[in-house]
Amino acid sequence: MQYVEQYVLAKYPEYSNALVEGGEKTDLYNLCIKEEPSEPSPDEKRKSPRSSFRDSSSVPSFGSNLPNLDKTQLEPSRLLEILTKKSSFPGSFISIPEIQARNKVLKHCGLPDEEYLVLFTPNYKDAMMLVGESYPFFRGNFYMTIVAEENDYIREFASYKDSKVISAPETWLDLRIKGSQLSQYFRRKCKQSPKGLFSLPADVNGTRYSMHWVSEAHRNSWHVLLDATGLVVGEDRLNLALHRPDFVLCSPDNTHAHPSKITCLLVRRKSFDATTGSA
Repeated sequence: MQYVEQYVLAKYPEYSNALVEGGEKTDLYNLCIKEEPSEPSPDEKRKSPRSSFRDSSSVPSFGSNLPNLDKTQLEPSRLLEILTKKSSFPGSFISIPEIQARNKVLKHCGLPDEEYLVLFTPNYKDAMMLVGESYPFFRGNFYMTIVAEENDYIREFASYKDSKVISAPETWLDLRIKGSQLSQYFRRKCKQSPKGLFSLPADVNGTRYSMHWVSEAHRNSWHVLLDATGLVVGEDRLNLALHRPDFVLCSPDNTHAHPSKITCLLVRRKSFDATTGSA
């Protein structure tokens, strides 16, 4: 307990009074990553997607239209708060197991440490919801997904913010069959930039598809989330150095016999200006 208190005091000095002066017991987990709930407006008729998953939460705000794919601002959210603290705190009190897991995941993906921030979440659902509540969806942009509907916790956030949701079949990933349809959606006209978020799995029932789609989406002003949680880290290596998705999901200790519950979320610094932490 003393170690935890020292850790929080060093990394989050704003909470020093609560820990030193005593009083009611403090939930350290909530202090570190839970955002403050905001009061909904009286005329709000529908709840945010996170409120349907949790009892209390803040309603994500709408993002502004930005001219470039790079330096897009994430909306105020738990993810933005975590990224800001992780990138701005110089001491970085990272445990050796966390460093080892981070290096293992980055090596597995073929991605450089200086370009990505690595976060660990208790499960796949929590990682997806961090992305869904923070991505700047708004009326006029898109969310195109090939992730199975039962595993896709982002589409509800996109719908809530009036972004157009496009559910694409996995056959569109096959370059030999219907790839042109996916290309047409990437190139479709949109007054906004970025056009939206494209989510795709790295593996579908044992079939590995080309990472060409990541680069093509980027060329047409789309952000990309790559779901690689179905692959075994250390065996099914990914070579993402040339493609650099904006978000990557994977499981650091995943094996065929014992699937991992912990999910790793990689966020590309350049895409979301994560080094400054500005919103």
